[in-house]
Amino acid sequence: MLDAFLLVGLPYLAITMAIVGSVWRLRVHRFSYSARSSQFLEHRQLRLGSAPWHIGILVVLAGHLLAFLLPDAWRALLAVPGGLAVVEAVGMIAAMLSLIGLVMLIVRRVTSGRVQAVTTTMDLVVVGLLLGQVTLGILTAVQLRYGAAWGVGTAVPYLWSLLTLHPDMTLVADFPLVFKLHLVLAWLFILLLPFTRLIHFLAVPVSYLWRAPQLVVWTTRRGGEQPALDLARSDTRREFLRGSLGVAGASGLLAIGVSEKAVNFFKGPTPDADAESLLLEKKLARLQLSAEERALELERHRSAFIQVVRQADLSEVKGHYFIDYDMAPGLAFKGPDGWPIVRSAKCTHLGCTVGSDIDAEGRILCPCHISYFDVRTGQPNSGPATKPLPEIGWALMDGAGTVMARKDPGEPIQGATDPTLLAGCTLFLTKPVDRG
Repeated sequence: MLDAFLLVGLPYLAITMAIVGSVWRLRVHRFSYSARSSQFLEHRQLRLGSAPWHIGILVVLAGHLLAFLLPDAWRALLAVPGGLAVVEAVGMIAAMLSLIGLVMLIVRRVTSGRVQAVTTTMDLVVVGLLLGQVTLGILTAVQLRYGAAWGVGTAVPYLWSLLTLHPDMTLVADFPLVFKLHLVLAWLFILLLPFTRLIHFLAVPVSYLWRAPQLVVWTTRRGGEQPALDLARSDTRREFLRGSLGVAGASGLLAIGVSEKAVNFFKGPTPDADAESLLLEKKLARLQLSAEERALELERHRSAFIQVVRQADLSEVKGHYFIDYDMAPGLAFKGPDGWPIVRSAKCTHLGCTVGSDIDAEGRILCPCHISYFDVRTGQPNSGPATKPLPEIGWALMDGAGTVMARKDPGEPIQGATDPTLLAGCTLFLTKPVDRG
């Protein structure tokens, strides 16, 4: 029930409040759309903290938005050799940079009497939320590595399920507490957004480009010194912005002009009759291959045993992949006692194929969603997966086809008692008893 509220109810409440509150504030208090800069109160510490904070958080947000809006492009980026490592490194550096900048801004707000005088309770709440959110993001990246990869298959579909009004909290409900807290703080931040000074990022000063120049009249001696120079600088800045927009507009028109050619390039040419015939032949070949695979699957179901590997070739540090009766991946290891350990290699979270390398703690890793499974028991850690990897029945046969030892799932080993005497045997899968 709590997960349903935090992962479904709270998001819809936050989105609704953000939209309604922002519109209300724009209509009723439109001139409050401001960050209320405190630079004139204290600028040295602000300069030291603001730059790393904004640079770091913008890079982090850009990565989150790209993965959310263009998941296929994000997967293609990570598929490049070394791409995942680079993305993870850049994200961690940006997160640490934003954390350092935020801490410096907090120190400034606490130590500067002038800044404290204009600090509101909501400012402190926002700073606390930001500090907690950035810290939880870093902890998530450290504890659940490769979030850039598994997030596209879990967090992104979860967010899209909310936006399409088909919420599916099961995509993230089994994650560790640190990640779910990261999500909850994000929704709380969105909920409070209309009531904070951070609302200023929604205000884009478009009218500045064509409004009449404004002349600031000083009532002190400074008034007669540089008014003309200030006005000239304002006009120069305005002309620069107009020119930049003109260049951007021309670039956009040029992009539209060549878009058809770009679409045709990626779409490919329309095939002629010969090419169409060749395409049909390839499709037929794929269908025949699928039929052969089905025939092989049927033959495997009819067999009482499926050969895997020689007992002597099993390793205690790296598993041997095979395909079981359900055409699903499996792994065979050599246990510490010398007997085979045979388990499904299909992650019990979302069905990914787990890795074959055993770490120092005797575990194998599902790299998609960062779940570790104990090889001997199949039990997962506290990660997304909650069910153990199923055990698969096996038998050791000698060269004459005699079963020397056998083990069914959940049962003790039957037959020979010394595995060292069976090094010349071959490991086979046994047909599950419920297959008839």
